[in-house]
Amino acid sequence: MVSEALREINRGCAEIIDIERIETLLKAYFDEGKTYTVKAGFDPTAPDLHLGHTVLLQKLATFQRYGGIVQFLIGDFTAQIGDPTGKSSTRKVLSKEDIQKNIKSYTTQAFKILDKDKTDIVYNNDWLEALGASGMLELSSTLTVARMLERDDFSKRFASQTPIAVSEFMYPLLQGYDSVHLKSDVEIGGTDQKFNLLMGRQLQKVYEVKKQQAVLMMPILEGLDGVQKMSKSLNNYIGVTDEPNDMFGKVLSISDDLMWRFYELLSSKSLDEIASIKKGVEDGSLHPKNVKEDLANEITTRFHSEAQAKSAKTEFDRIHSKNQIPTDIEEFSCDGEVWIAKALVDCNIEPSTSQARRDIKQGAVKINQEKVSDEQLQLSPGEYILQVGKRKFAKLKVS
Repeated sequence: MVSEALREINRGCAEIIDIERIETLLKAYFDEGKTYTVKAGFDPTAPDLHLGHTVLLQKLATFQRYGGIVQFLIGDFTAQIGDPTGKSSTRKVLSKEDIQKNIKSYTTQAFKILDKDKTDIVYNNDWLEALGASGMLELSSTLTVARMLERDDFSKRFASQTPIAVSEFMYPLLQGYDSVHLKSDVEIGGTDQKFNLLMGRQLQKVYEVKKQQAVLMMPILEGLDGVQKMSKSLNNYIGVTDEPNDMFGKVLSISDDLMWRFYELLSSKSLDEIASIKKGVEDGSLHPKNVKEDLANEITTRFHSEAQAKSAKTEFDRIHSKNQIPTDIEEFSCDGEVWIAKALVDCNIEPSTSQARRDIKQGAVKINQEKVSDEQLQLSPGEYILQVGKRKFAKLKVS
C-alpha cells in the first residue's frame, strides 16, 4: 500500500525534497491509522481559478486518499503584500474587501476537488497579525539580505535597478512562518515557489518545531497553446468557472501530446488506467478524439455536472460535426455602420481591434459562416452571426 501511495504522490511531480519523510508518514498511516498534515497556500489575489491552479488541488486530493489532512491556507495577511515570485515589479496591494470576496470564491471552487471532511481552512492573518513588531523583527533576523537576493526574481530586479519593496523581502519569511505555526508535515507548491517552500523547512528548524516539512513541487501546467504556462493574461487558459460548453470545447482544442499532460496532472484516473488508455491509442484500438472527449467529460463533470457535460458534448458535436452554430448566442446591437474589428470587440469575442485584425488575416473570422478577408470591412444595417475560431459566437443587429 505504501509503494502504491508513493507512486501516486510522485505522479507528475517536478521535485520532492525529503521523500523519506513522506514514506515514514505513509507507513504510520497504514500501520497505525495516524494522519499527517499537508499545507498549501493560496493568496486570494483574483476571484477565479483556472485549471493550472487545480494541479495543486489534485495533488492535495491524492494526499487525502492516503491519510493526509489538508491545511488549505488562505493568505489573507500575505495577500496584502502580494507574492513577488516571478514578478518584475512590485504587486498592487489588494483591499480587504477584494480579499474577502476572492476567499469565498476560492473555497467554493476548491471543494469541487477536495474532501471537506479532510480539509482545514486556515487564515494566516490569525497568527501573523498577532506576531507584532517584535515578532516581525525576530523573524526578519533569521535571514540575510544576501541570501534573499539569491532568489532569481529578486536578483534580476536588483541588477536592473528595478525597485524592490522591503515588504516583499518579508513574503518568503511569512510563508515559512506559516509552516512554523501550523507544524506542517508536508508543503506543496509550484516549481517557481521553491525558495519560499524551503523557507518553511529552515524556519521550522530555527524555531525548534522538532520536525522539518517535506517539500513537493508540481510543474506549471501549459496553456491551450501547449507552450506557455496557463495564464489569464495570455488568454490560453481554461477557467474553473467557464461555462460547460466553453470548458468542454477548450479541452477538446488541446493537442494530442498536451492531452497526456492534462491526464497526468488533472485526471482522477490512476496511472495504470492512463497507461492502458495510452496503449490503446498507440495500438489503434482507441481513437485520440474519443480519449480527449473522455477527458473533457471528466473535467466538465467535476466543475459542473454529468448532465451538463453530456449536454456540452451534444452541442459540440452539433456545431463542429454538422457545421452548425450554437443554439444559445449572446445578442448585441448597434446604430449605424460599424467596422468589423470594432464589432468583434463590442460583442466580447475579441479582446482588441488589433487581435481582431490578426485573426481576420489568419482566416479565423466568419460572418454568417463565411470567412472574412477584408479587415476594413464595414457592416451595414442588418443581422449578422459573428464567429471567431470554433467556439466564439455572437449575434449582432446593426440598425
